[in-house]
Amino acid sequence: MSTDNPPKKIIISAPDNLSLGKQVDYEFEYNPSLLQGVPRSLSRDTLNLNGNQLPFTGIDTWTGYELSWLNPKGKPCVAILECRVPITSESLIESKSFKLYLNSFNQSQFSSDDEVKNVLQADLSACAGQPVEVNLILPQHFADLQFKEFEGVLLDELDITVDEYSPNTQYLTVDESHEKVKETLVSHLLKSNCLITSQPDWASIQIRYEGKAIAREGLLQYLISFRQHNEFHEQCVERIYSDIMHKCSPEKLTVCARYTRRGGLDINPFRSNFETPYPNHRQARQ
Repeated sequence: MSTDNPPKKIIISAPDNLSLGKQVDYEFEYNPSLLQGVPRSLSRDTLNLNGNQLPFTGIDTWTGYELSWLNPKGKPCVAILECRVPITSESLIESKSFKLYLNSFNQSQFSSDDEVKNVLQADLSACAGQPVEVNLILPQHFADLQFKEFEGVLLDELDITVDEYSPNTQYLTVDESHEKVKETLVSHLLKSNCLITSQPDWASIQIRYEGKAIAREGLLQYLISFRQHNEFHEQCVERIYSDIMHKCSPEKLTVCARYTRRGGLDINPFRSNFETPYPNHRQARQ
């Protein structure tokens, strides 16, 4: 591709008060002050997104696999946590602080599963700045959980040349001569890096749209171009949604990503202008 007008490198700065990337001690007694929020405006300002009038709806669904506490007799209990954070919340929940917070339950006694759920819901809602929905999946229901991969046309077998690893919207084009299409495209090649530590974040992504046909080779090159980009999961998905909408102008658009877990947590952002969030079905890589 032409390098006459190379894309401007996207630089997002993170708040200085985050524990992410710093040496911390793990606490094993319940401590809600460990939770830290990151203003959503941090990235949305660079995308010219107005938090009060977003062009999409959606949710950030977290799954926590390392939740444990003690019952009143001191016996350990375990559960899988599902947490749904509204995208209209003032802050997203910073992942390392979330992990540290969950660890603080390990040696704390709670009277019941419901008490744990209510405490989680209150603390996470306070961190996000808006009510958060929490669900605990107890061991007797583990067998009910389902694996389900994204459905759609897989882009990853396309024979493309890749030499760009920072987000480049020049790859996003449409076929103006083509009739309107309605299709779902999938890739497992999305990778970005943590905004602060630069540790890799891996994801599968599904793009469902209706409008002028998006060039598939260019879309795959665009998604791969996030490979050396530093930004939080939720911010990457909103950037992808905004870039596709700006460059390809689909009438309908959904962008959904499922990230592999780190520290026992996976994050699954969903953004759409026409659909409601999908069920939280874990994928093979999660």
